Amino acid sequence: MKLNERSLAFYATCDAPVDNAGFLYKKGGRHAAYHRRWFVLRGNMLFYFEDAASREPVGVIILEGCTVELVEAAEEFAFAVRFAGARARTYVLAAESQAAMEGWVKALSRASFDYLRLVVRELEQQLAAVRAGGCAPPPRRPRALPPKENGCACAVWSAEPPPGPAPAAAAAAAAAAAAGARPGPAPPPLPPRRRASAPNGPLHAVPFAQLHERYGEEVRALRSQWLRSRAQP
Repeated sequence: MKLNERSLAFYATCDAPVDNAGFLYKKGGRHAAYHRRWFVLRGNMLFYFEDAASREPVGVIILEGCTVELVEAAEEFAFAVRFAGARARTYVLAAESQAAMEGWVKALSRASFDYLRLVVRELEQQLAAVRAGGCAPPPRRPRALPPKENGCACAVWSAEPPPGPAPAAAAAAAAAAAAGARPGPAPPPLPPRRRASAPNGPLHAVPFAQLHERYGEEVRALRSQWLRSRAQP
């Protein structure tokens, strides 16, 4: 696979948020020595630099078809990124602490498109359950891989009216009314709840592919707007 070096360098150092970043010790390919490098994870690409101030990466590891596992090595807190195949290279890395090692192992394990396929498959199953039963099942996470904690959290909006006051609050209000106390100021009104909708009708009547394309257009439009703002002097 051919990669454009200038595009990779721009992607590695752009202002977009990273999935993970920090110093790791990287074992050389031909020598047993470890070198301290600054690593940046963006999507399924793991870039490494000479130091944190470098503007051009020394190399990149594409995290497709790999497994991440702990290994015994000369350096403490070591782990390996392995690829299938007899001639595939294994990258041995070491973190500076136990917490940093666990964070990197989790982030790298969730950086491939295989993980995203599992997530999408799980969402499709939940959508099918909603269409069949009329109520959403409790959210589940992919079984093959751990949950992706470094991704974006999605807010769930409900069309149901808000629940009534708690029993303790209701009892206090009843006691105050019986004692003739003056009611306090009314609470501010609740904000309007967002209802999920689709261009061709209710959400449950739209195929998953159309939903994916619909919200993909919004993402592309926002990205184009961001690129135009960066291009302005």
